[in-house]
Amino acid sequence: MFAGVLRARCFPAPFGALLALGAGIASPARAADASPWDGGTRSAVRLIAGTSTNDAGKKVLRGGIEIRLDPGWKTYWRYPGDSGVPPRFSFTRSENLESVRLLWPAPKRFGGPGDTSIGYTGDVIFPLRVLPRDPGRPVLLRFNVDYAICENLCIPADGKAELLLGEEPTAYEDALRQSEERVPKPVAIGQGEALAIEAVTREAHGEKPRILVDVRAPNAAKPELFAEGPTPDWALPVPERIPGAPTGLQRFAFELDGVPPGATEEGAMLRLTAVAQDQAIELVIAPEDK
Repeated sequence: MFAGVLRARCFPAPFGALLALGAGIASPARAADASPWDGGTRSAVRLIAGTSTNDAGKKVLRGGIEIRLDPGWKTYWRYPGDSGVPPRFSFTRSENLESVRLLWPAPKRFGGPGDTSIGYTGDVIFPLRVLPRDPGRPVLLRFNVDYAICENLCIPADGKAELLLGEEPTAYEDALRQSEERVPKPVAIGQGEALAIEAVTREAHGEKPRILVDVRAPNAAKPELFAEGPTPDWALPVPERIPGAPTGLQRFAFELDGVPPGATEEGAMLRLTAVAQDQAIELVIAPEDK
């Protein structure tokens, strides 16, 4: 691992937070469906455009950041697990940009207990929700990203791109839609179709409390569960599957380890992401004592 990667636990902005803002008026750049690729032989990044949508009466432009990885290489989710660093995105040089929200598709788990990382292989598209400052004009979206890519060792990577976003459909509508469908859906406890988080409890366990999570998954599915704390400096272990679940459920457990000094465990809101086959859900909850 390169210096600064091993156990460098980073965390995104608070739940649903908006990313960096841009300023100015969109320049008369020619609209296109995608920017050129920027990268090297192992990975590359680009921007892709989609059609617009409406959110609470406001026009929102759709787009995506695509990272392409060579076979055998991976990059990281917003919470990388026991080791790794998540990608860091900046949009500060954009024009006619009020705000941009980046969404995270459901990740995969790599490695085993104590050496687990969380991320992506192949191609991954991070959907974007872009709010123009002036809805009557396009947005010239510019971004920079710093990220890590790993095979047997990890190396740093970076990229940048710009793209004029408009309202018309593009050649990437299907790709964006598929990626948007992979973003975990917010749910309440017990809510979901084939995939649901049925119970979250806290129990005494050795020196540190332990969180137990019971997950209902589609038949024959082997779900994965990921846990995040309420602030960037929490570094929770990756939940592991354990026996003892009620019939029809699968149980995961993790200790409340990696809690920052001075933080209060009692009542802390945890974000739990469950992934099984083509489904993914997200639950924000304060575990109750068992």
